[in-house]
Amino acid sequence: MERRNQTLLKEFIILGFSSLQEMWLSLFSGFLFTYLFTLFGNTCIIILALVDQRLHTPMYFFLGNLSFLDICYTTTTIPQMLVHLLSEQSNISYTGCVLQLYFFFSFVGTECLLLAVMAFDRYVAICNPLRYTLIVNKSICLQLAAASWVSGFLNSAIHTVFTFWLPFCGDNRIDYFYCDIPPLLELSCGDTSLNKLLLLCVGFFIAWTPFACILLSYTYIISTILKMPSSKGKRKAYSTCSSHLTVVLLYYGSSIFSYLRPSSSYSPSSARLISVLYSVLTPMLNPIIYTMRNKDVKEALKYVIHRM
Repeated sequence: MERRNQTLLKEFIILGFSSLQEMWLSLFSGFLFTYLFTLFGNTCIIILALVDQRLHTPMYFFLGNLSFLDICYTTTTIPQMLVHLLSEQSNISYTGCVLQLYFFFSFVGTECLLLAVMAFDRYVAICNPLRYTLIVNKSICLQLAAASWVSGFLNSAIHTVFTFWLPFCGDNRIDYFYCDIPPLLELSCGDTSLNKLLLLCVGFFIAWTPFACILLSYTYIISTILKMPSSKGKRKAYSTCSSHLTVVLLYYGSSIFSYLRPSSSYSPSSARLISVLYSVLTPMLNPIIYTMRNKDVKEALKYVIHRM
């Protein structure tokens, strides 16, 4: 009976903006600006990393991956959010919801792993600089980036299959801005204990383990920086790490709160607010953070502008 009710469900209704209709113009303008700025800023970083020889290093190879990732996963959600703000209807087809969840969660998982890879790159560069080019060579960079992408997509496939295997018995209203795991689990009329266990167990590999590696890397990095005799060397080391650490704290803080907190503490209003932070604002802030704090990117940008 539960399976039959699930197959009869043809679409979901997204209720995230239902209580904010009087603010639709402000929300539409804000989300549109954010999306366009995200596309522009991250595309600029990708182009700079490709055309400027000074940025042909592992650090900027991974940063280019991060920028492409931010473009991808904002594109899975924001355009549809804009359509829902303009339209009186806020529905999404069952298949569309499956695809949106799969790709969005793939990019979320990939970013968690990629941020850990970037921390490893900074650790080797600062703590073991003489062997940096030997350890973080082109082959290793490609393997680490590919492993991050493949692991992120495999992780999402597991969660997507188990989420949509659940029965949805009639109620198709999602109190969220897009299709995501926590609101879908709340919507299901079946037993979600296995799904919550999966979020914790797989999340340990995708989120907690990389986050622990990042913290460990920065423990060694900070210890090494403090031992540097040159104040100029300290400033340069801090400048290359502070941008990444800022992004890590923003991204991991919000995503761990969304997916790995106890289900008893789930609140639709707080969940919506946090989802905007890591799915909308963080991708927009990444280019600003990396540009403002990074001398190499600033110089590359000036070089490209002068050539135009």
